[in-house]
Amino acid sequence: MALLTDDQLEQALAGLPWQRQGEAIFREYKLADFAAAIAFVDRVAEAAEQAGHHPDIHLHGWNKVRLELSTHSQGGITQADIDMAQRIDALA
Repeated sequence: MALLTDDQLEQALAGLPWQRQGEAIFREYKLADFAAAIAFVDRVAEAAEQAGHHPDIHLHGWNKVRLELSTHSQGGITQADIDMAQRIDALA
């Protein structure tokens, strides 16, 4: 899978609440409480397993989850990252 160009990435992110940081995209979610954050992480993990595309997951504070997506094998951001971001947003 090819890396997205800057223009392609800008267009893809225009409709998403994700941001670019270097060679990855990220989003932070604030959940109701710790249990809700863990439940969200579980849903993301299940979707990632099904898709075969896994985000970096950071649980911090007592209710915040930061997700980062990058296609490590390609060294940057691909359509697979955008697709996974959209799939994750549907779970939130």
